[in-house]
Amino acid sequence: MIITVTGGARSGKSAFAEKWCMKQGDSGLYIATAQAFDDEMRQRIAHHRLQREESGFRWSTLEEPLNVAGLLEGTPRQDGLLPATAQSGKVLAPVVLIDCLTLWLSNVMLAAEAAEENGEAKAGDHTVQEEIDRFVAAVGNYTGHLVLVTNEVGSGIVPEYPLGRKYRDWAGILNRKMAEISDQVFLVTAGIAIELKGREYKL
Repeated sequence: MIITVTGGARSGKSAFAEKWCMKQGDSGLYIATAQAFDDEMRQRIAHHRLQREESGFRWSTLEEPLNVAGLLEGTPRQDGLLPATAQSGKVLAPVVLIDCLTLWLSNVMLAAEAAEENGEAKAGDHTVQEEIDRFVAAVGNYTGHLVLVTNEVGSGIVPEYPLGRKYRDWAGILNRKMAEISDQVFLVTAGIAIELKGREYKL
């Protein structure tokens, strides 16, 4: 089952996603996409990890800023940090939570931009599209419980700089693709979760 949870910053989407996971068993795998580029982000990551440890739910955590599709496909990482079950072609864990897709997207975009500037790639947008397509395919082929947390970033003002506008557009595309292949889609606003896909008006 694929679940997508979206919402604004501090809306309660991650808390809701974790609670959903806790109802599926007594353990799970948390795939964190954040990168600690500064002290404030390091503190955020440490705080979230402590919250998970104190929840009473047995989380295993993997920090993977870029190759999330590879984890779902069962591809071993260079550091070997991959549950043994994945290497035997089984699901990664009773439930897998990826938090969050929009951070992963920004990592992919920045890596593509850096590669393009270094002459390693000619089209950053093409690379981003390939990574999104690969991730969508990996999610669609995954057979276990998979919960995806993402952000709604297109409801505010139009960013004033080109990279910000590209990010907003790619995030909207990614979220739409995730919603299409998900069994359930939840929008969390002010801590209240509403299931959207069951209410979809189909033309």
